[in-house]
Amino acid sequence: MNKYNRFSIPVFLMPVFLIVCLLVLGACSNTKPVVSATQDFVKVSGTHFQKDGQPYYIAGTNMWYAAYLGSPSKVGDRARLAKELDTLKAMGVNNLRVLAVSEKSDINSSVKPATTNGFGNYDESLLQGLDYLLVELAKRDMTVVLYFNNFWQWSGGMTQYMSWIDGQPVQDPNVTNEWEAFMAKSASFYQSEKAQQEYRNTIKKIINRVNTVNGKAYVDDATIMSWQLANEPRPGNSKVNAKEKQIYVDWINGVTAYIKSLDPHHLVSTGSEGLMGSVNDENLFVDAHSSVNVDYLTYHMWIRNWGWFDKTKPAETWDAGWAKGKDYLNSHIDMAKAMNKPIVLEEFGLDRDMGSYDIKATTEYRDKFYQQVFDVLLPRMQKGDPIAGYNFWAWNGAGRTTRSNYWWQEGDDLNGDPPQEQQGMYGVFDTDTSTIAIIKEFNSGIHALIKK
Repeated sequence: MNKYNRFSIPVFLMPVFLIVCLLVLGACSNTKPVVSATQDFVKVSGTHFQKDGQPYYIAGTNMWYAAYLGSPSKVGDRARLAKELDTLKAMGVNNLRVLAVSEKSDINSSVKPATTNGFGNYDESLLQGLDYLLVELAKRDMTVVLYFNNFWQWSGGMTQYMSWIDGQPVQDPNVTNEWEAFMAKSASFYQSEKAQQEYRNTIKKIINRVNTVNGKAYVDDATIMSWQLANEPRPGNSKVNAKEKQIYVDWINGVTAYIKSLDPHHLVSTGSEGLMGSVNDENLFVDAHSSVNVDYLTYHMWIRNWGWFDKTKPAETWDAGWAKGKDYLNSHIDMAKAMNKPIVLEEFGLDRDMGSYDIKATTEYRDKFYQQVFDVLLPRMQKGDPIAGYNFWAWNGAGRTTRSNYWWQEGDDLNGDPPQEQQGMYGVFDTDTSTIAIIKEFNSGIHALIKK
């Protein structure tokens, strides 16, 4: 017979036994449930978002330069960043759409400095600005959508990748006015093996980054709502053919799957403008967003850019322009419903009256535009349709320009209007009280839906 009965503990094992007991008792006395590592992440549930088990709607803005303000380098302004975030929080904003990576370009209409100064050559101070931004957003219970690239030239973007590869200078369409050629060059990015490898290297670097401020890995940071492939990726120019469309679809499918392989917890989106970014081909838009790795749809709406509204003849062109805009809003929500995915209107905006860039110019038509956009979105949200939020373009906040031609130059205040556009074109300043009041009221309606 064993000299120890089945309930006795050898003396030499008593310390271990006591430690185990204390651990068990401590665990049992804690009545809080075990929290999974992904509980706080924004998730998709059917055609809507959820966060912490509750409905989550985006009430957001575009602030592409937010990580720049967080940088410890001379381009940064952390005091301004705090002020901007506090102002936005008071407006009911809970989400920013932000540029994660820029590429150094010599053209005038691009931001300087840049996150990458050639393949594999990163500006650590700008990446630390992104770290700092994430910490500040978390303090205010705000989330962020981060995009990795840009179809347009203002952040370097796809054409800068191709310039580094082929050695040819980037042609600035603001100078040449050859937008068709520019778009074709930008879309050649999808077919370049070298560009795609370097693009994935950058994606991996950002996703695998550990925040230098709080020590948290990006993959574990629920402040990040979504990784986004690019700002307004298009399949090419207006003459894009069936083969190029398929290359574009394959690119989206491949990159979204790659991101999910690195980070299965965060959402992934494309940054598409919708039909206008898909050469008005609904089948292309559907094909490009059908993958299970594309968690939700995006679309943008620009009634002036697309020639539906003439800023110099507002009274004469408003009704017809808004009719097209309203149809564009609703048709994309209907497509999202058919695809059973949420959709976000992540860009829209309008000039100040008569196309003025002056901060003192009135915003009668812009305010009318915002109000009517919101009057379409809120009832559809209340009905449970798959419109899951919005980001207006864009937040200028306390940024100002003193230049008589309104064009940005290095060292100037950063604004929501990027360097390819005059400062004050679409951006909302912190003194635009009538526009801010409309935004704030709509955000109150959105937050009422979240609390239901």
